[in-house]
Amino acid sequence: MCETCVFYQYDEEDEAWYCVAEMDEDDYARFITSPKPTCPFYRLDDEYAVVRHQM
Repeated sequence: MCETCVFYQYDEEDEAWYCVAEMDEDDYARFITSPKPTCPFYRLDDEYAVVRHQM
């Protein structure tokens, strides 16, 4: 699921992908300990959304 999220970005320096969503310790703990983890920050990286909005 992360692969399609707007917050999942590639760091060229580390050559790795990272989640850059601003998550505090409580949010992260809830996410990790949840039996069925669903990310509260997930947002589809739809690069064509602006184009469709302008049409």
